[in-house]
Amino acid sequence: MSTVSEVKAKAGLEDVVAGESAICYIDGDRGVLSYCGYDIHDLADMDHGVSFEETCFLLWHRRLPNRAELGDMQTQLDSARRLPEPILRAMKSLPAGDGMDALRTLTSMLGHYDQDAAVHTPQANYRKAVRLTGQIGSLVATWGRMAAGGGAIDPDPALGHAANFLYMLTGTRPSALAARAFDVSLVLHADHELNASTFAARVSAATLTDLHSAIVGAIGALKGPLHGGANAEVMKMLLDIGQDAGVERAGEYVRAKLARKEKISGFGHRVYHTEDPRATHLRRFSKSIGEKAGQPQWFAMSERIEQVVKGDKGLNPNVDFYSASMFYSLGIPIALYTPIFAVSRISGWTAHVLEQYANNRLIRPRTEYIGPAYPQPVLPLDQR
Repeated sequence: MSTVSEVKAKAGLEDVVAGESAICYIDGDRGVLSYCGYDIHDLADMDHGVSFEETCFLLWHRRLPNRAELGDMQTQLDSARRLPEPILRAMKSLPAGDGMDALRTLTSMLGHYDQDAAVHTPQANYRKAVRLTGQIGSLVATWGRMAAGGGAIDPDPALGHAANFLYMLTGTRPSALAARAFDVSLVLHADHELNASTFAARVSAATLTDLHSAIVGAIGALKGPLHGGANAEVMKMLLDIGQDAGVERAGEYVRAKLARKEKISGFGHRVYHTEDPRATHLRRFSKSIGEKAGQPQWFAMSERIEQVVKGDKGLNPNVDFYSASMFYSLGIPIALYTPIFAVSRISGWTAHVLEQYANNRLIRPRTEYIGPAYPQPVLPLDQR
């Protein structure tokens, strides 16, 4: 019986190179994350970093925009944020439930109302990528607002993408610190090479399906708890400990979980063997946003949990750990944590889909067969 190749199968395709890309580079041993050659620490710098809009341009064009190009990008995203009226009606008609279910359904519906829906040229697909990036933010913010009993709020053209999301969700224009903190979180989550959802998007795109369908596939992959949702679990853990419990109680709580061999969400990573470089920035914002909101206990508890887990298990926090307390202090409902991942990652998903379209080959891997020996005899029915 012939074999597919001399290379043995690896569970979960761990460390298997499945393609080429000019979008994202990761060195897990050194803790490096780079978008198109730019180090994430430089892109996410509080004072001298870039905005999410600049990051979108970078992922789509492989370079940072000049001032005029940035202004054009901001204008395009602003014009995309207002949702079609049929989408708002559909949102109201959906049953209350998981935000990812709503996002999956409504993103699919957006394909019906896109003016380039039936056009599959590179130019049309780029326009769809821009529109979807603007629309996904509005979908999640409006869904969150409606779930809380509020009405939809029109986007404000004077606000950037991150500030608009917070405004459309809460009805209040965010402070400069809150807007920048959320903006940086969007930059940090924008892309991460061939993670499960991005790979799902590229596999779909490789069949030459439309861009909306490829993104729906990515959203479906993100919904799975082994990909998305860890920061929601982190915040539920902090709330279970109790906001008045104190840092020592947080340490005792986590040590008890470790003694029971229970997993602590927000720690460890499939790729990084050092601290997740994204956690470095979110740790700082968790502290500053918590202090500004009068809720410093969440950061203090998180910091203590990190000390215990790192000391007892040697595990570093990942991108999800400090984003939990930061989002909570920004007033973002826990149910929106995973959908917010999509608000950012739509930029990376679409970048990968466009890259796949530009140099396409159907993604069709093989498996290593481990079933019954070949050939098996087919016995008559009365002899089986």
